[in-house]
Amino acid sequence: MHNHIKHKHSHSHKLPNISQPPSPSPQPADPPNVGSPYNSDGVFDVRKFGAVGNGIADDTEAFKMAWDAACQSDSAVILVPYGFSFMIQSTIFTGPCQGGLVFQVDGTLMPPDGPDSWPKNNSRRQWLVFYRINEMALKGGGLIDGRGENWWNLPCKPRKGINGTTLPGPCDSPTAIRFFMSSNLTLQGLRIKNSPQFNFRFDNCRDVHVESIFITAPALSPNTDGIHIENTNDVRIYNSVISNGDDCVSVGSGCYNVDIRNITCGPGHGISIGSLGNHNSHACVSNITVRDSVIKVSANGVRIKTWQGGSGAVSGITFSNIHMDSVRNPIIVDQYYCLTKACTNQTSAVFVSDILYTNIKGTYDVRSPPMHFACSDSVPCTNLTLSDVELLPAQGDMVLDPFCWNAYGDLQTLTIPPVSCLLEGMPRSILENSLDHC
Repeated sequence: MHNHIKHKHSHSHKLPNISQPPSPSPQPADPPNVGSPYNSDGVFDVRKFGAVGNGIADDTEAFKMAWDAACQSDSAVILVPYGFSFMIQSTIFTGPCQGGLVFQVDGTLMPPDGPDSWPKNNSRRQWLVFYRINEMALKGGGLIDGRGENWWNLPCKPRKGINGTTLPGPCDSPTAIRFFMSSNLTLQGLRIKNSPQFNFRFDNCRDVHVESIFITAPALSPNTDGIHIENTNDVRIYNSVISNGDDCVSVGSGCYNVDIRNITCGPGHGISIGSLGNHNSHACVSNITVRDSVIKVSANGVRIKTWQGGSGAVSGITFSNIHMDSVRNPIIVDQYYCLTKACTNQTSAVFVSDILYTNIKGTYDVRSPPMHFACSDSVPCTNLTLSDVELLPAQGDMVLDPFCWNAYGDLQTLTIPPVSCLLEGMPRSILENSLDHC
C-alpha cells in the first residue's frame, strides 16, 4: 500500500487538476503588470503573492494575501504549485467567500518543525483552520507534511516519560487541518503524513465529502486520529487509506447521517464512534454507516466507546461488509471507556441501541475476545443484531468466547464463534423509561 502511495505521488505532477497558470499578458490599455498576482482565469498562484517555496522561508503572509484575493472572487483557485515546499505558521483562513473556492495543493505544505519552532503567540491547538466557509474544495496531488515527531515526543505524551509514564507539562499539540462552522466541503486526493495530532477535524460542519485521502503516521504516534468529526452531519468519507497511531475515523457527539465506505484502516485504533459522554456530558449520534472496508493489525475494529456518567443516545448504526485482519477487538462496545484506573461506575450512561453488525469476517488477535459488548449497569444496550459474523483466531486454534455484559440483542444467523451471551428481548428498565434520550 505504501508503494502505491509513492507511485501515485510520482505521477501527480503529470496530471495536476489545475494547469500551471501562464504569466498574465499585459493589456494594451494598462501599464505592464506582469507581476500582478491576479490571473484572468481565476488562478491565484501563491508565488505571485511572494511565497518562496523553499521549505525554509516563512510563506504565511503570501498565503494570507492569496486567500484574501481568491476569497473575493467567484470560482477562484489558490494554487500551491508542484515542486515547491511552503512553510506556513498557524493560520485561520476566514470566510465567507464568494463560493466555489478551490485550494489546490500540488506542492508540499508544512508547519514549523516542532514545539521549539512554534512562535510563542501562535495557537498550539491547531495549524490550518478554515472558518465559516461555504463551498470549498481542498484537493490536489501534493503533500501535507505535519512534521509531528517532536510533538509526539513531548514528555506529557503517553509512553514518553520514564518507564513509559506520562509526565506533567505543556501538552497542547496542533490538529493539522481543521474546518469549523463550514459547509459544502470537499477534500480529495491529498496525502498527509506525520500530523502532530488529529490530521483532519470537522467541527459544526455539514455536507462534507472526503474522497481518496492518504493519511500516514507511525503506529505509536499519539492522538493522530485520521478524520475526526464533531457536531457535523451529512458526511461521506470514501475510498481512503489511513494508517496512524489512533482512530482512523472518529465520530464525536452531535453527528448524524454519516456514510463511511471503502476505507483501508490500520495500523491504528480502528473506526470509532466516541468517546461520548465525557465529564457527564450529553451526547447524541445517529444514522452512521461503516461499510465495504478493511481493518488490519489494529487495536480495535469497529468500536462504540462511552464514558460513565454521560447521557444521550447512540442509535441507528450499521457496520457492514468489513474484513478484519489480526484485529485485537474486532467488534467492541465499551461503556466503561476511561483513561485512568480510578474511574468509577456511575448511574447515568449514553443509551446504545439499534446497532447492526452484518458480514464482518476475518481474524482476531487472541489477546482479546473477538466480540466485546460491555454495556452500562444502569442503561443496557438494546437491539444489537448480528448477521454473518465469522471471526477466527489469527494465530493458533484457541477460540475465545465473546464477552457480553447487560447487552440485549439477537442473532440473525449463526456466528463464529457462537454468541450465547446476548440477552433476549427488551429490558424492563428501558420499557418503563422510554425517554426521548436525544
